[in-house]
Amino acid sequence: MRVTWQGSWRLLAIAWRMDRRKTISAILLMMAGTAAAPLLAAALGWMTDAVVAGRVEAATGWGVVVAGLAIVTLTFAHFAHIAYSELSELAELDLVEQLMMLSNGSVGIEHHERADYADELTVLRRESRRLANALEALFGTLGLILAVVFTAVLLARLNPILLLLPLAALPPLLSGRWAERFIDRAKTETAEPTRMALNLFRLATSARFAGEVRVFRLRDELRRRHARLWAQASRGLVRSHAMAAAARAGGQVVFGIAYVGAVLLVVRDAIAGRHSVGDVVLVIALATQVNQQVTSAVTLLGSLQRMGSTLRRLDSVRDLVTVVEALPVDQAPPQRLTHGIALQEVGFTYPGSDARALHQVSLTLPAGATVAIVGENGAGKSTLVKLLCGMYRPTGGQITVDGADLRRIPADRWREHIAAGFQDFVRFELRAGDVVGLGDLPRMGDDGAVRAALDRAHGTDVIQRLAHGLDTQLGKSYTEGAELSGGQWQKLALGRALMRRSPLLLVLDEPTSALDAEAEHRLFELYAEQARQVREATGAITLFVSHRFSTVRMADLIVVLRDGRVVETGDHGTLMRLGGVYAELFDLQAKAYQ
Repeated sequence: MRVTWQGSWRLLAIAWRMDRRKTISAILLMMAGTAAAPLLAAALGWMTDAVVAGRVEAATGWGVVVAGLAIVTLTFAHFAHIAYSELSELAELDLVEQLMMLSNGSVGIEHHERADYADELTVLRRESRRLANALEALFGTLGLILAVVFTAVLLARLNPILLLLPLAALPPLLSGRWAERFIDRAKTETAEPTRMALNLFRLATSARFAGEVRVFRLRDELRRRHARLWAQASRGLVRSHAMAAAARAGGQVVFGIAYVGAVLLVVRDAIAGRHSVGDVVLVIALATQVNQQVTSAVTLLGSLQRMGSTLRRLDSVRDLVTVVEALPVDQAPPQRLTHGIALQEVGFTYPGSDARALHQVSLTLPAGATVAIVGENGAGKSTLVKLLCGMYRPTGGQITVDGADLRRIPADRWREHIAAGFQDFVRFELRAGDVVGLGDLPRMGDDGAVRAALDRAHGTDVIQRLAHGLDTQLGKSYTEGAELSGGQWQKLALGRALMRRSPLLLVLDEPTSALDAEAEHRLFELYAEQARQVREATGAITLFVSHRFSTVRMADLIVVLRDGRVVETGDHGTLMRLGGVYAELFDLQAKAYQ
């Protein structure tokens, strides 16, 4: 009950924050429409007595009152719907924005690696669409409370014993609460197969994966897996709903017995002359309304309980995302690197995994150097890059920037001095100029700066082929949007990485995987020249990861990783003379090109 109560207050606070005027309007309209029902029953009883007594004027007056209350009962809830439907859209948008902020507003991205985060997010996405029902339930509950008070007063006037009738609502109410808890638990238990089924649906319907699905004839296999997962999730939900329905039915039977007893009690008193015909009409109408009130209470409280659970899940996601820093965040990033970046006994293990991705890595990246990181797949290259960018915190050791612990530098301040191009770059479906300009938000609208960045990335040819140049809308989400090849998208991503003029750290993590070897070599020669220019201004470190060894040979320092450990460091000539892992991998790749 505490979850429901707290969720209701939070939901009311959200509605109040979204639009106070609409919130007040919806509450007043719902309360008036709901409270009018028991008053309508009372007016019907008094009108009946007037008709039986032959008092025409009184009967006519009460008839007008009945008509007015009927109009209020039938129409006010509809007018309230107009107000709370708009509020629900605003509240849903607010919830979505909160999820976006939580997902991307944290210092690191550890939570994206956690299955429990993915499960909670799956349920939240589905439940966020039910805010309209939750707001209707909230405002309806406020009106229902007033209606119950009026009903109790009218029942007490007929016979104090009838005040026990609402107590008969307890069995269906309690059984309804139990049913909702059972269903909520089932949703949590089936979140994983639901998430996996939705992922398979995305794979089967996405244009990005359509080629591979057809080449390997995966349609039926994906469909079978999707059906199996969906059936697994459905079985759990259907079973929970069936048990919940049985519990609700048992509670309603108890109330039905009490309802019949209340009507018979008043009929007996009427026959004995202690009550009028109007009182019989009143108790029949009120008993019917009590039944509706009980049903509504179960439904409304169920909706509020679901939304309370949803908001509790939101808190759970916030707890998963929020990381308490062990050290004070009180250092400013340097404006110029003089020594460089040092890793001291750095280790890292991904959340939910026992396998170490990095083992006691000790390494110095000198200021002004071009550094290449090489190694086989799974060696830890991308993990090391993400640690340097502050996406993760080391689980052991420390990283220092000119002697300052990176954990003590505010992440957003540090990232202002980083430029990066990643292998899994984003295909922003925006204006072409903005796709590149996002790399430096203050200069996003500066087409000159965008063209200069594209020129450095050898991506000018992409813009020249677009119908409207930098003003071309990209992406198939738009009817007139232009679609690009993988290599063209990657050139725009490289331009985005080169928008910042004087970063302290330029990271290029497999940024040219969609380009051929010759094009990649030309680009890295250009990057090396740019690195020499930038190092004079800020002492910047240019760090790139590539699987092509013919490219990395130009680096000042080459770091070789294997199984999460640094096994060799040095320039190309030194490592070739050493005859170790680097030389072996270099020779193997060189033979492949012969």
